[in-house]
Amino acid sequence: MSFEHHPDDPTAIDPSAGAWAPADADDAAGDWTPADADATAGDWTPADAETVSGGWGSTTADPTYAAPPDPYAAPGNNEGQFGNLGYAVDIVFVIDITGSMTPVIDQVKAGALTFHDRLLEVMMSKDKYVSSLRLRVVAYRDYLDNPADALFQTPFYRLPDERVSYDDYVQRLFADGGGDEPESGLEALAVALQSDWERGLDRRRHVVVLFTDASAHPLEAAHGRSVPGYPAIPVTFDALTDAWDDPQGMVMEFAAKRLLMYAPDVYPWNVISASWDNVLHYPSSAGRGLNEVEFGQIIDAIAGSV
Repeated sequence: MSFEHHPDDPTAIDPSAGAWAPADADDAAGDWTPADADATAGDWTPADAETVSGGWGSTTADPTYAAPPDPYAAPGNNEGQFGNLGYAVDIVFVIDITGSMTPVIDQVKAGALTFHDRLLEVMMSKDKYVSSLRLRVVAYRDYLDNPADALFQTPFYRLPDERVSYDDYVQRLFADGGGDEPESGLEALAVALQSDWERGLDRRRHVVVLFTDASAHPLEAAHGRSVPGYPAIPVTFDALTDAWDDPQGMVMEFAAKRLLMYAPDVYPWNVISASWDNVLHYPSSAGRGLNEVEFGQIIDAIAGSV
C-alpha cells in the first residue's frame, strides 16, 4: 500500500498516491545529569529505578486494601495518595526514517507505541501522578537529498483520549530514502525543541527522545541553498546550543527540559552529549536496535527526572 502526504492534513491518506511518508516545571532549576535525575528521591542511576514488588493484595484478606489509582484519573480522585501535585509530561519522539533504519524501525515503532504505558507504570511505582501526558512525533530524512520527503511532524496527541490517532500515525512510519548519510537530524531536533510545550500544572517535563543510526548535516550546510520547505530554525549549531541553554526558557522551559538520544557516537550527537546539559546519550550503531535493557533505562530516566 502506498500513501501521499497532504501538508494541510497530516493524517490524510491517499491509497492511490505514490510513496508515503508520515505527515507533514516548575521545580528546582539547575543542570540535570543521569546521576541526579530524581530530585525527589536521591541520586538516580538507570539500574535503580523503583518497581512495584508483589501484588496489590486482596480486598477480602486485607480490609485496608485500596485499588491502585487510575494514572489518568482526575486529580481530585488521587489527592490522598499523591497530594495536590499534578505532573504534566510532554514527550516528542524524533525518529530517523531513512533507509538505513530499515532493520530497526519496527523495534523503534514498538517502543514508541508502548512508551506511555510503561512510563505511567514506572511513575506510579514512584507514587507520581500524571495529570497530563502528551506525545508528538517528528520524523525525518534528508533535506539535501529530497526536500519534499525530508521532515514530517504531528501535533501533540493527548493520551489516552487521542491514543488511537497517535498509534495509527506511528504504525504508518516506514524507513526509506534519505540517500547517504549524513541526514537532517539537527533540523528535526530543532523543530522538536520548538514544540508547543505545556506551561501549566505544578510540575512539568519537556522531553525529546531521538532515535537515529546516522550522523547529521551541520545546520550551516543549508546556507546559500534554496531548500523548499526548510524550517524556520537556528541557522548554526551554536545558535541551536544557545536556544537549548537559554535560562529564560523561551524555547523549552529551562528546568523542565530533557534530551535522551539513541544515536551513534559521531557528530553532532557526541558534541551535544558532551556540551549540552540535561542530556542522556545511548550510543547506537547501524543495524543494531534498541535493546530491552536500554529502552527500559530511557523509561526510568524520564520517570526518575519528573
